[in-house]
Amino acid sequence: MKKSELIIEVRDLVAAYGDRVVLDGISFDVYHGEILVVLGGSGCGKTTLLHHMIGLLRPEAGEVRYWGRDITKMDEDQLAELLHKVGISFQSGALFNSMTVGENVALPIQEYGDMDEELVDILVGMKLSLVGLANFGYLMPSELSGGMNKRVGFARAIAVDPEIVFFDEPSAGLDPILAAGIDKLILDIRRFLDVTMVVVTHELESIRTVADRVLMLDAGKIIFMGTVDEAERSSNPRVRQFFDRRPDETIEAQV
Repeated sequence: MKKSELIIEVRDLVAAYGDRVVLDGISFDVYHGEILVVLGGSGCGKTTLLHHMIGLLRPEAGEVRYWGRDITKMDEDQLAELLHKVGISFQSGALFNSMTVGENVALPIQEYGDMDEELVDILVGMKLSLVGLANFGYLMPSELSGGMNKRVGFARAIAVDPEIVFFDEPSAGLDPILAAGIDKLILDIRRFLDVTMVVVTHELESIRTVADRVLMLDAGKIIFMGTVDEAERSSNPRVRQFFDRRPDETIEAQV
């Protein structure tokens, strides 16, 4: 893809849990308006990377810069201010079951301070409409399907018109038809809101549908960075194994 404004820079990032190094000095960039998909096998560090990129975890070493500002050196107030420009949709949806759908989506809007309740309701309605749930604001999360709850999570992630949105396994656990709907929604949100996206997933069909570029992790390292077409043609045996859906014993025989 054509490179534009540099939005996120990850530099020499090291993440560990005790003595176990999960991310071993990785570096990459994310550009305005692109959808970067982070992929790899189970336990490769995808979610750990996501949590470091949104400031939930602090690295052992390295930097994560947004618009040139290193979030690893920010205090809580500085990080909270910057994260107003960032939306996050977690794998489970992470909705509050004691609140209605509309109340869940309203939460990040209300965090901005004193806003007229009528205006909040209008903004909530707009975001729910964008994800195809315009008339569902009065329902409880327990009254919705798994796919619908994911859409509510999307609406909450874009509630304050962020410039960057992170998605953690957005189509996990959904049947192929619902997963295709989620993929289309991701593309629609990017088009309507002109946002930059980082999507963590291992779902091949989703990767092929939404990714401008893919970043593949293995054993704490980046083993591939490029387009899906380039990944499909890669000579790296681990990358080929992933995209060809071959079991481990096949690759072991090649190495």
